[in-house]
Amino acid sequence: METSTISAGRTVAAAVGTILVTGCGTDAGLSAPATASALASPSAAVPFGQEDVLKDLRAAVTAAGSAGSKVETGFGVSRERLVRAATEKQRKVAALAARLAPCVVVWASTGNRYSSPDAVDPAGTRRQLDAALSGLAARGWKEAAPPKEAPVENIGSYFMASYKKEGWFIDARHVEASALDQVTVMATKEACFDRLTNEERALIEK
Repeated sequence: METSTISAGRTVAAAVGTILVTGCGTDAGLSAPATASALASPSAAVPFGQEDVLKDLRAAVTAAGSAGSKVETGFGVSRERLVRAATEKQRKVAALAARLAPCVVVWASTGNRYSSPDAVDPAGTRRQLDAALSGLAARGWKEAAPPKEAPVENIGSYFMASYKKEGWFIDARHVEASALDQVTVMATKEACFDRLTNEERALIEK
């Protein structure tokens, strides 16, 4: 899957997550979920929502042998990190992330992981990801585009895969380079991010 095939909405979601993980936020952002309904557009007529995505991903991750992993709604960022005030931009990003929380599910154990060169199973993380993706396919998730794998400066590899189901998309990535073994999995409801204003998009893209 070429990067250009990833929608603007999912790119924005990934950008929000990246900014939050690096540390940002304000108490104002934590009060925003009450207004999230306007973005998430909850409706009794919508049969597939965040809780359904959560169940699918949790089941797939557990079946893949990662029962101890956290799959949760929102961007997987702790309250302590969100309440740390920083720049004005970071406060706005935190508020936006809180508002978008009903539109996101993450495999929260997917932060940086470092594997020893002497590890018994250095490819275990990738196998678990592949198994989780197979589990999602068994639950009706379809490939949004062909997966892509490429070398990383002769020291590792970079893998991307994208799946879709009823207006939701899952982007999964695995980077293995030297001792770094990093997996990121994020599900987003496309409609929520498509309705962002130009100002909100500029906030993330700058």
